[in-house]
Amino acid sequence: MTTILERLRGGESGQAMVEYAFILALVALVAVTALGEIGVNVNAILEQVAAGF
Repeated sequence: MTTILERLRGGESGQAMVEYAFILALVALVAVTALGEIGVNVNAILEQVAAGF
């Protein structure tokens, strides 16, 4: 039992991959949020331009 716990606690081989996955998920979330806000702003500007015609 102790050897299993030692192996689980000592294994760092996948740690970097998990960290990169978290960073990638955070960057993707920020990008989707930013693009959504930009899309709303562009839509509002285009509606103002169309109303001017």
